[in-house]
Amino acid sequence: MANDNSEAPKRLEHGKFKTMVVCWILGLGCLFSWNSLLTIEDYYYSLFPRYHPSRVLTLVYQPFALATTAVLTYKEAKINTRLRNLIGYALFFASTLSLLVLDLATSGKGGVGPYIGICVIVCFIGVASANVQGGMMGELSFMPPELIQSFLAGWAAAGTLTSVLRLLTKAAFEKSDNGLRKGALLFLAISTFITFLCFILYALYFPSLPIVVYYRSKAASEGSKTVSSDLAAAGIQVEANQEVEGNATPQQRLSIKQLFFQNVDYALDLFLIYAMTLSIFPGFIFENTGAHQLGSWYPLVLITMFNAWDFIARYIPLVQCLKIESRKGLMIAVLSSFLLIPAFYFTAKYGDQGWMIILTSFLGISNGYLTVCVLTTAPKGYKGPEQNALGNMLVLCLRTGIFAGVSLDWLWLIGTNGWTKLHSRFRVAERATKPQLQSFQRCTDGVLGDGGVNFLEPMSYERVLRL
Repeated sequence: MANDNSEAPKRLEHGKFKTMVVCWILGLGCLFSWNSLLTIEDYYYSLFPRYHPSRVLTLVYQPFALATTAVLTYKEAKINTRLRNLIGYALFFASTLSLLVLDLATSGKGGVGPYIGICVIVCFIGVASANVQGGMMGELSFMPPELIQSFLAGWAAAGTLTSVLRLLTKAAFEKSDNGLRKGALLFLAISTFITFLCFILYALYFPSLPIVVYYRSKAASEGSKTVSSDLAAAGIQVEANQEVEGNATPQQRLSIKQLFFQNVDYALDLFLIYAMTLSIFPGFIFENTGAHQLGSWYPLVLITMFNAWDFIARYIPLVQCLKIESRKGLMIAVLSSFLLIPAFYFTAKYGDQGWMIILTSFLGISNGYLTVCVLTTAPKGYKGPEQNALGNMLVLCLRTGIFAGVSLDWLWLIGTNGWTKLHSRFRVAERATKPQLQSFQRCTDGVLGDGGVNFLEPMSYERVLRL
């Protein structure tokens, strides 16, 4: 039996690429709903200009995602992983569809009511993310590292694909009546279809993949209780397998607390990576990068560059000589990435749009590369149940870092020159004549960076209200 187990992965190598593709698609669906919200925020800024959508929606999303992740991590050994992931993907689909229905029902009107409705939907997206991210990462942690890498690449691909789709829909409808809304609705329709596809893929196809069946059976033989329904979906009875292999008695495993103290550096790495990234992205990108030649396209270009390089960077660790596996090396790399914070501050204050695009690309590279290095290295050397618990725990640390980051992101607003003055000036400018607008233009030059605010252009009204 031992020989069969050692030879099984070799016999299954030919199906690994197909499994990696499926994991990539499931990773795509894991963040597609949330990235859809981030990417259409130019539309939400036009509807809710005074409510800071990029910051508020992120801050609403994170507590629900973090609290749910914490509960599920604590109970991970007793939770039905298949049911957990199915609930998550179903919520993704329902939430994205709800965003579409809400906009159609309100005819794209702003106001407090629709904004609260969007916030409620965002809460459900947060719960869905906690279910799927922790559940899938825990499960893939006792499978080959390539599957984790593919799943994480799918996370990043969600951002890249949503950004590209948003640019296309914005360009397609830019000159038509109510074009911003039409583009956003088409984008939400595409997002709804993709999340539904992921639900079907996980429910019907993923459990039957040979390499998935093999590693789930192996985890069950090592004492894992979270994979029983997954194996049942593939027609395998866990109890029978355990009796045949003589492993019917429960095996000892490390507790969550023990795993945390053994991997505290990996946990800190993920916390710091996402605290740093989310303190800049997306709030700073949308609201603190000044006025530039690209106009309303500028935030979308920055977000697209971040997502594209985040996606590309997640494939770099596949080249073994470029992957950092040393614990000390990972910590040094993570701490070094904090130099990006002052770099962003001074670039926003003194640099032009080219430098900001380059810097945003570096932010994406550091986030994607370091995430894959940590999450593919940490589970090595543990049994299946411990790897599942460790995967859940690391996702919790990642979530904690995200929550810290989106909270710290508000600090960029402190000390912003002209923040209050610009509001009052805009209120007067709304009713001003053209000569008066030219006077206001001279008064506000330099407040928001290169060129100040051009009150003679319609898009400037949206920029001022975003503050």
